[in-house]
This record gives sequence, structure tokens and C-alpha cells, in this order.
Amino acid sequence: MSIQLGESDFQILKCFPVMSQLRLHLEQAKFIEQVRYQMKEGYQLAFLEVEEQAVAVAGFRIYTCLASGKFLYIDDLVVDQLKRCLRRATPTHSYGKQLLQWLIEYARNHGCEHLSLDSGVQRFAAHRFYLMQRMNITSHHFSIEL
Repeated sequence: MSIQLGESDFQILKCFPVMSQLRLHLEQAKFIEQVRYQMKEGYQLAFLEVEEQAVAVAGFRIYTCLASGKFLYIDDLVVDQLKRCLRRATPTHSYGKQLLQWLIEYARNHGCEHLSLDSGVQRFAAHRFYLMQRMNITSHHFSIEL
């Protein structure tokens, strides 16, 4: 089991089956191109691999802003649905927790003051997970379609 950054096209594509479980609109044929485009804007892709298969994936960026200083923002955090179901039966692995802890350490090592993410209001299981990881609900996110 290892966690690494997806840097090669092969590694990026390896993340697609898991990422597409959260981002249903993604197309495999355009995935590498989209990730590469976002990488130009600071996006990074980390994945936890077990037996040469990605089982948890996180897309993230490091930002600096007046309100928060330097922070790591998680765009995407997803664990393979099948692995989540298996984990409930045999709770020996916590892939999401391991990947989140890796992201926290990555943020610390890069001088970030905190880590944050947004989560859809309907994602109750994700909210339970974040709260169990001692994350706090610190704001509401508002948006408008343009």
C-alpha cells in the first residue's frame, strides 16, 4: 500500500475509475487532458494504491488568500465504493482516513496553515467521516449558475 502523486499519464488514468464515482460527468477519454489543464493551475492528484490499483483518490491545490493565509484545498476526495463496502465487513483498512492524513501532512510540510474542503449538502456519510476526523464546519458555501 502506498500513497503517491499522480504525475504520469498512466498514473492519472489509473485514478479515473475511482474519481468517476464521485464526478459522474467525467469522461475517460478526456480525463488526462482535463487533469493536465488543471495542473497548470496548481491542481495535484494523489492516490492510495493497493496491489497496483487506486482505491482512494484526492485532487487538491495549495492556495494563499487574505482570509485564510496559505492552505491546502481538497477539490475531490473519494474512496472506491466497492472498497468502502468491503471495509464495513472487515474494518482493517481505512483508505479515506489514510489519504486524508497524508494530505494533512503534505499541507504541513508545505507551510499551510490549514486544510479545507467543500462537501455537497446531501453527502451525509462524507460529513460523518469528516467530523470523525476532527474537521469542523466553518462556513456555508454559496454559488450561482452563470
